[in-house]
Amino acid sequence: MFSIDLIVKYTPIPLSVEQKSLEDAQGVYQKVIDAMQAGQPQVLELTCDKIPDKKISILSSEIAAVQISQKSGASTTGRTPGFMNLVGE
Repeated sequence: MFSIDLIVKYTPIPLSVEQKSLEDAQGVYQKVIDAMQAGQPQVLELTCDKIPDKKISILSSEIAAVQISQKSGASTTGRTPGFMNLVGE
């Protein structure tokens, strides 16, 4: 599974959808990038392969960043979702 995380302006929690294949995830990623680069804001609707009823609609001008990451089954690698992982000692 591949997760596509969106950072939205003025929102502390990323929005995410998951795709089964790398090709599908890269397609969603490119769709978001193209919408961010377009001159006019547009509504993007993203769907999730893991939860079929999950849909996200977002105005492209409100997206600050996007990333793809690979999910490795039920086990986690100690990484928190998002773009930064701060560790205090």
